[in-house]
Amino acid sequence: MSDLEAPLVRPKRKKIWVDYFVQFRWIIVIFVVLPISFTLYFLTYLGDVRSEWKSYKKRQKEHEENVQKVVKRLEERNPSKDGLVCTARKPWIAVGMRNVDYKRVRHFEVDLSAFRNIIEIDQERMIAKCEPLVNMGQITRATVPLNLALAVVAELDDLTVGGLINGYGIEGSSHLYGLFSDTVVAYEIVLAGGRVVRATKDNEFSDLFYAIPWSQGTLGLLVSAEIKLIPIKEYMKLTYTPIRGSVKELGQAYIDSFAPPFGEEDSENVPDFVETMIYNPHEGVCMTGKYASKEEAKKKGNKINSVGWWFKPWFYQHAQTALKKGEFVEYIPTREYYHRHTRSLYWEGKLILPFADQWWFRYLLGWLMPPKVSLLKATQGEAIRNYYHEMHVIQDMLVPLYKVPDALEWVDREMEVYPLWLCPHRLYKLPCKTMVYPEPGFEQQCRQGDTPYAQMYTDVGVYYSPGPVLRGEVFDGAEAVRKMESWLIENHGYQPQYAVSELNEKNFWRMFDAGLYEQCRNKYGAVGTFMSVYYKCKKGRKTEKEVQEAEQAQVEGPYAETDEPIE
Repeated sequence: MSDLEAPLVRPKRKKIWVDYFVQFRWIIVIFVVLPISFTLYFLTYLGDVRSEWKSYKKRQKEHEENVQKVVKRLEERNPSKDGLVCTARKPWIAVGMRNVDYKRVRHFEVDLSAFRNIIEIDQERMIAKCEPLVNMGQITRATVPLNLALAVVAELDDLTVGGLINGYGIEGSSHLYGLFSDTVVAYEIVLAGGRVVRATKDNEFSDLFYAIPWSQGTLGLLVSAEIKLIPIKEYMKLTYTPIRGSVKELGQAYIDSFAPPFGEEDSENVPDFVETMIYNPHEGVCMTGKYASKEEAKKKGNKINSVGWWFKPWFYQHAQTALKKGEFVEYIPTREYYHRHTRSLYWEGKLILPFADQWWFRYLLGWLMPPKVSLLKATQGEAIRNYYHEMHVIQDMLVPLYKVPDALEWVDREMEVYPLWLCPHRLYKLPCKTMVYPEPGFEQQCRQGDTPYAQMYTDVGVYYSPGPVLRGEVFDGAEAVRKMESWLIENHGYQPQYAVSELNEKNFWRMFDAGLYEQCRNKYGAVGTFMSVYYKCKKGRKTEKEVQEAEQAQVEGPYAETDEPIE
């Protein structure tokens, strides 16, 4: 029996007081987090409506005034006395899982809280100009009634334009359009010295344009972005197809559900949306969607399912019914489809509120869902936070499409987390080498799903408590993440930076390429003003001395190319 097939024997784990606190945390969530979340959602909605009532000229004027406030604030900074520049947003407000510990050292705050407006929806240029705090719920409310949408709409309402650009964003349409940042036409950036520039792929700031994604705001402050719009229809025709077999067979069935042979991209068989959920080591459901008009959806015999109603079954559980009743097709209102995972936070809601998926809760209190991730983080102490890092997994593994079967087998062995979320995305071959890039020579391999200009990747979403934890066995979460990161490095994969990372600096730059990023940090004055991306993502508290020493050192290019063993 090979090492991969050998079963892992884990001893039982003794319960501690934190286990009981986590078990009954639902009390705080129901009586504190949910009511406050609902209030905040409502107030935010009113603010969005107020913004929509403003004319374009007024929104643009306010934007320009706010940009000048940022410029003035940066000019007030004394580099010899003040710390590195950070936004004034509180650490717990971020949707990501990492601790934002970099704000626990001395830093110079710049307030970007006013940048939450959709400045313009230009239907002629098919561009939406948005400020960085515009979220996905806000943008779809504005665009979908016009039969328009961003080319890539991340599923959760609270995810912001700035976070999806500076970090990572994906959706079921990414197999056509790439990651969220690939759909951006231009960035408006305030550089370290207070200069405001507009970066596009073909102007004098083209290097900055390609360096911004994945940089976590460490090259400059993003104050607006012009993002590609596409025409859409009122409904999504969604086909649910059950798949069965071994873990590797499930991976191949997922690939076959959407990926054409090499180079074929205009095939009518390629769907508009793709996602797959793997429910256990032997079963999953592939979902493929095509935009459909309301006339088609309302034809006799077609089923319309408004999944956005608060009392409806959670989407991942609804999709799971295909395992019993076989393949079926239904029509979902497009905006409701975009945000299908919001109410249940994929399936994390089941851990937060174990009974929230029951019919009685959905009808009585489902309208309060979901709890804001920021409030969940704000109401957990250090002990609970550390508990989740050890006993819970929220990670994404971005892997080449042809390696998805191997990735599923690895997750099943090392973590036993189910369900798993699979979402494909293109990784483009760009004019310059960015922090994330396709495998060298991929276009010569002519693999399924690839094209001469882009390699098909897949996000393997690993979100839930691992099997050993659910069985009461010992599980070392930090060690599991370290193994995952090593596997990704060995297989030319990537770990999105919103997640908790165990990478040291050398391995961080094995996973990501430092060349263009460091070039831009030096060229545009970011060194000494903004923290480097590694130290911004690094797990644990950052001492001021550690940050200062890191800013003095330049990341060596060979980190990205070295063949030394992974530590």
